[in-house]
Amino acid sequence: MPTSAPAPVDMGRSSGRPPTNPLDRYFRISERGSSIPREIRGGLATFFAMAYIIVLNPIILGSAVDKFGHHLNGGQLVTATVITAAFTTLLMGVIGNVPIALAAGLGVNTVVALQLAPRMSWPDAMGMVVLAGFAIMVMVATGLRERVMSAVPLGLRKGIAIGIGLFILLIGLVDSGFVSRIPDAAHTTVPLQLGTGGHLTGWPVLIFILGTLLTLSLIIRKVSGAILISIVAMTVFAVIVDAVADIPATGWGLTVPKWPGNPVATPDFGLIGKVSLFGGFQQVGVVTGLLFVFTVLLSCFFDAMGTILGVSDEAGLLDAKGDLPGMNKVLMIDGVATAVGGASSSSANTCFVESTAGVGEGARTGLASVVTGLMFVFALFLTPLATMVPAQAATPALVAVGFLILAGSIREIDWSDFTIAIPAFLTMVLMPFTYSITNGIGIGFLSFCVLRVVAGRGKEVPVALYAVAAIFAFYYLMPALGLL
Repeated sequence: MPTSAPAPVDMGRSSGRPPTNPLDRYFRISERGSSIPREIRGGLATFFAMAYIIVLNPIILGSAVDKFGHHLNGGQLVTATVITAAFTTLLMGVIGNVPIALAAGLGVNTVVALQLAPRMSWPDAMGMVVLAGFAIMVMVATGLRERVMSAVPLGLRKGIAIGIGLFILLIGLVDSGFVSRIPDAAHTTVPLQLGTGGHLTGWPVLIFILGTLLTLSLIIRKVSGAILISIVAMTVFAVIVDAVADIPATGWGLTVPKWPGNPVATPDFGLIGKVSLFGGFQQVGVVTGLLFVFTVLLSCFFDAMGTILGVSDEAGLLDAKGDLPGMNKVLMIDGVATAVGGASSSSANTCFVESTAGVGEGARTGLASVVTGLMFVFALFLTPLATMVPAQAATPALVAVGFLILAGSIREIDWSDFTIAIPAFLTMVLMPFTYSITNGIGIGFLSFCVLRVVAGRGKEVPVALYAVAAIFAFYYLMPALGLL
């Protein structure tokens, strides 16, 4: 964990510090060993680390067409993305009281854009997202979702946390341009390369390198606000560099660090409520429609599960059994976020792994999420300002936090027990290698069940894990069976 942050506090035990004001009392800030300034810094760090979604989600959804050749309006998508992230993150902060922010989920939005929309209209596709959210809420209400999460053994949970750490590390390296994908046209078996063409070139990459060194140096020196200081400092530096150097806009990626001519944007709420719950079934049939809903549900369910466990573990919010007190509230909010995302046409909203940037800054309570949510509210009208922080200034936080998660969890896995060590290993490496939290969890669950049975310890595996493993096996076999 960051040396600038307090030691983890078990939520089941009080730190002994009495609350100093109603805000402290409601969010249990002192009890969790945090402070209001830390929560504010954490909320700001999380926002800047995930602000890219304001630009990226409209690009992913807006570039696709539905069955009838219709595009979603870009300006309306920006409004829908921001207002939904603001609402769901505020909900998580006020009710869930955890430092976890939500926004349109990457991966799920691609499924909606490339699998659902081409087979039906946009309102039909978003209706299936809403139905997936309703299904998640039913699973939470019946206790099924929490039972599945509680059935995961501690070693595998640590593997999930480490996998998320490596995943956000890779996200930081890729989004900054420090690592890039080698096009398939290159006819090489190597998928990634250093920089562009195997070399680090250009000011943007240099800013990422300097930002990473600055972040790590500040953490080592135990400077309060290390991550946020680095983001702000490197953003200012990037604005100056962009002004004096001849850098093409594409060199920065999605966000160019340029002071906008008009920092105020008028929100367009035209997509809110444009949804048809059951129209998609008329387009693709009941069986295929249910499979589409199942695909969205599975991705949302396990992406959120991994993120909640990983972020909560890093924040020291888990009890002695590795469970998060009040988990049901957190899971219900995540289900609501999925449905609300569909209803707003921004795609399913889910918990963001970038929340670890706030945790690395010291956030331990829902007040940090409230700060992040309010930043999204401001971004609704000040989107040009919110999107002037380039990835190269924000992603060093992900690199630093990725390491800190790895360092804090890897010693807690029993590497002498191969039936848990191998599934944990597969989980942690396949998350970044497949660029999917869900895939890492799925392979981890499957291998854990198989190896325990092979070792003659099948009775030690909870029934819930066998059921989930069977669902994952079916999910991976669906394309081969011609079901998708």
